[in-house]
Amino acid sequence: MSGVGIGQRPQNRRQKAVKFLWIGIWLAYLSAPVGDLLHGGHSDGVVVLGWIGLVAFVAWYLALIFRTGRGETEGVVLGSLAVLATQSTVLAFTLGREWLVLFVYVAICSGAALPFRLARWSIPAVSVLLTGVACAVPGGTTFLAGLLFPAILGGFSMTGVRELIRTTIELREARATVAQLAANEERLRLARDLHDLLGHSLSLITLKSELAGRMLPDHPDKAAQQVADIEQVSRQALVDVREAVSGYRRPRLSAELAGAKVALTAAGITAELPAEPDLTGVPEPSETALAWALREAVTNVVRHSGARRCTVELLRRQTLDGPVLELSVEDDGSGDQGGGPGNGLAGLTERLAKEGGTLEAGGARHGFRLTARVPAARAGSRDAAPADVGSPS
Repeated sequence: MSGVGIGQRPQNRRQKAVKFLWIGIWLAYLSAPVGDLLHGGHSDGVVVLGWIGLVAFVAWYLALIFRTGRGETEGVVLGSLAVLATQSTVLAFTLGREWLVLFVYVAICSGAALPFRLARWSIPAVSVLLTGVACAVPGGTTFLAGLLFPAILGGFSMTGVRELIRTTIELREARATVAQLAANEERLRLARDLHDLLGHSLSLITLKSELAGRMLPDHPDKAAQQVADIEQVSRQALVDVREAVSGYRRPRLSAELAGAKVALTAAGITAELPAEPDLTGVPEPSETALAWALREAVTNVVRHSGARRCTVELLRRQTLDGPVLELSVEDDGSGDQGGGPGNGLAGLTERLAKEGGTLEAGGARHGFRLTARVPAARAGSRDAAPADVGSPS
């Protein structure tokens, strides 16, 4: 079942029901006024009016909470809070000390619906009003100590929640903007590089095509040579385009580490990742293979493991076959990585083997561990010294 996250307004009936249930839990503290209506010895007319007043208060309270953040002016919110405060005062004076608990809801509404610059004054004002009414209502001072602290603490706690929601919304909007800007920048770079890459080739093809057309009637042998040149240029252009596109799709280990941290954090998993790795001397195909391994491992952790912590280590080791770069991803989950080695791990094994690397995956002492190794130096170069590339930070 999908819930309502912090900073997200309910979008469908299920999410609205979840929010209503969450808010409704706190209405349990209205048991004192309800008990007073049921067992307080009031006349029938007073009981009826009391029920009407309680229902009106709850309806106004829920309306104000649900409408928070939807563009209401501060004046409307202050007016609504004034109505709630007036209802609380009238009900407490007319029905007794059990109704003082309504002021706690007024204070919480103040923190939830008003910006902090106003809430820091409205919450103490509600507390002062609560104190005054409690002193005026018979026996109210015995309830004051148990209500004043929840009113102040609950009100200011809701100001923190409101700021957290506002900050979360701003961060999500900023992340979406950054992603859009990055995508636009990538499109511009791709367009610029393709223009530079193909501009010369296409211009040459156009010129040779025009030249072949002019030579064809009188010099067909020379025209044929121009056509052969056109074929050669077009084939080279095709190779260049393929290499360019392949280069854009090749993942980088530093980028995958950053993406892994975002994915694990979003899934509620504590991530321990190495700092920016030093990949000096590491062949690009080896780095790419490890980047794919990291992506596959983190995807499995997020989707299948149910883990609470994930540790990524990146080490450079010296072996009999030469220096190797070792990536290990270990989680403390159930050890279930999707029901056994699937297409992802099988394809990853083939990818690593193509670069002279290996893959080990299986249960660890506290969960699941994936270890990928690739050569850390080009073929024929064995002089790299063993050193840690990175350690969890």
